[in-house]
Formats: sequence, structure tokens, C-alpha cells
Amino acid sequence: MPPSAEPSDHAPYPAGEQGSTPRAFDHHMMGIALRMARRGLGTTAPNPSVGAVIADEARGEVIARAVTAPTGRPHAEPLAIATAGVRARGKTMYVTLEPCSHHGKTPPCSDAIIAAGLQRVVVALTDPDPRVAGRGLNGLRAAGIAVTRGVRAEEAHWLTRGHIVRVTERRPFVQLKLALGPDGRVPRGHAGAPVFVTGELARAQGHLLRAEADAILIGHGTLRDDDPDLTCRLPGLAHRSPLRLVLATDLEGLDGSRLVRTARHVPVRVITTARAADARPDVMATLAGAGVKVDMVRAVGDRIWLPSLLERLAEIGVTRLLVEGGPAVWRAFARHGLFDEVVLFRAGTETNDHGTVVQAEADMTREAGLTGLALHARRQLGPDAMLVFRRPLRHNPSSGPTPASR
Repeated sequence: MPPSAEPSDHAPYPAGEQGSTPRAFDHHMMGIALRMARRGLGTTAPNPSVGAVIADEARGEVIARAVTAPTGRPHAEPLAIATAGVRARGKTMYVTLEPCSHHGKTPPCSDAIIAAGLQRVVVALTDPDPRVAGRGLNGLRAAGIAVTRGVRAEEAHWLTRGHIVRVTERRPFVQLKLALGPDGRVPRGHAGAPVFVTGELARAQGHLLRAEADAILIGHGTLRDDDPDLTCRLPGLAHRSPLRLVLATDLEGLDGSRLVRTARHVPVRVITTARAADARPDVMATLAGAGVKVDMVRAVGDRIWLPSLLERLAEIGVTRLLVEGGPAVWRAFARHGLFDEVVLFRAGTETNDHGTVVQAEADMTREAGLTGLALHARRQLGPDAMLVFRRPLRHNPSSGPTPASR
């Protein structure tokens, strides 16, 4: 059985609720699919991480569940169907993104669903990819399968946002990570000696963010001050280290960095300009010899044009970008409005303190130029606080579930 698929013969639905309402059951089953999708974040690019569950509504039983396999294939739907086997017939599938309907490197998922004899499909989101964009759902309806759309759509949108903005805006999902001291300011490292701002729990959460990213980016200043590894060092997740990126309009010091020395083990790309590359042919030769790829993107004055950078990352298949750079890099993304989410770690802070959110907002404005964000979540990690802020969406992912239709 592939590791991306799991059988399940137990009934996970809370006792006494199987007979409550169909919408409540759909909500619960889609929650399982969303948790499966989260497992695959950072492993499926350039495809989205999708979760799929096959359930017996009458018995309140999960028959199979799956997530998109590493590198993006096979997709979650055929993996779940293969695990369920003949038990899929007449049952319901819950999937976080509309099943594909086009022939690519794998057959259409909608065809597999029809062939398996599923009687109903519940989808969180319609896929904005023009190759799909409603065709998958229409094909299911044409085959007599009942379709419900929009269950837990907003949650699915944020899990799938990397795919959505890559298709619609030609850029990856951008997550800014800020680590601030108890005074709300950024501590400085010196000569390659990093400063650990937060405790072990918060640092572990930071490594989990790396595991869920396709790529991680810092600026030249962070490279010079901290000389970081930028790898995921959680037990069992070292293989989930993302592509490591350095934003540099000056190549000075790159050739002796820890990133360059380890580029054969975890890939590294340097994002720079033609002028900077021409000025240091010696460094360019060292980078090439170390296996570091160099992308030369458009510059405006002495600054890299971030829209050009993000378009390039989308071209190479990056769907989720974690930005760990310092204040200069944060401000650049804030100035262009090219970010989706901010994860703020503040040392020595209580999340249940009434003034924490107000102070965090002031810290983000002062240190990174970030304003107008909405608090999404807060969590206490030992002595430290983690607060997640999001930019308001320009549209509502769903106005609510659509009724089943044939």
C-alpha cells in the first residue's frame, strides 16, 4: 500500500452524531481530508497537496483516506480508490480540491471516480486551473454522480493557496516568518553566530514551517550575520528541507557560506542581477562548481524586482515560499504587497495577555512595515507566543455549500 493512502475500518464520527445532519457529517469528513492535505504540504510541488476520504455515510465509517503522493503523483483520489477497492462503490468521496478532468502524465481523476462507482462527491474548492475549472465537477454530474461544493472552502483555500495564486497570479504563496525578542525587536547575529531568539518549542514550530514549504528565502544580510543552514532539523523530517534561496544584489561572501558548502546535499539557488553576476566572475565560478544554481532576474535601480523573482519561482514549480529574511527583506515584500501570511514568534510573551495582539501589530509595523492584517490564530509555545496574521482575501472562496445535484 502506498504511504500516501491509508485504510480505515473504524467509525471516526462522534458517537450519536451520525444521524444529526448530512451537512454535519460532510463537515467532519472534510476535516479529515483537510488534515490529510496538510500532511503533504512541501512535498507535492508543482502540484497541490490534496486530501481525499471515501466514507460510508449510512454507517458513519471512513473506508479509505489519502494525500497526493510526493512529487505530486499519483493524485489523492486514485490512491484512496485503490485502497478502498470494491468498497468504494456506492459511497461518498470527500476531496479538498476539484478532481482533475484532463489527460496529463496521469489519467483524469474524474474518470477514476466514475469507474469506481462512487455515488456522491463532496468538494471544498473548484480548481482555478483553466484545464479543470469546473469541468471535473460537470463530468461527474453528467455521469449521474451527486456533487456538493463549498464545504469548508475557506480552510481548503488557505491550504491550497499556493496552487491557487500560482495559477491566477503567477507567484507562490508567500509566508513571512518573523522572530522577535521580548522587546519586540530583531536581535542581531554577529560574524556567522546566529542568535536564538525563542525557546525550543517555538524553534521546532519554525522547522515545521520549513518542512511545509517548497522553498525558503533569506537576504544577503541574514546570510552575512547568521550564516544559516536553512534546513529542517526535526527528527524524521530532515528529508523535508526545502529549496534554499538567497536574495543578493552583491555576491560578496556567498562563496564561503554554509549554504554553498552544503549545496550538494540540499539544493541552493542564488537570486541576483546580471550586473552583480558580471561584477564577480570568480564567485560565479565557485557557485557553479559547488552545484549552486543562479537566477538573474530584473532589477529596478539597485533592488531586485520582487514580482520578477516570484514569477521565476512559479515557473520552476515553487508553490509555497517561506521568507525568513530580516527587516529589509520583510519590508520589500510588504512594500509590494506580495505576501499572504505572517507567522510572528515573540519571545517571552503570553498569548492570553489582552495587549499581546495590539503590541504584535505595532511590532510588525515598526520592524517590517506590515499593516492591515487580520489575526488568524495564536498559540503559546512554552515561554513564547506564536501569532498568525493573514491578509484579507479579495473574494470569498465560497458563499456556502451547494446542495447535491445530479
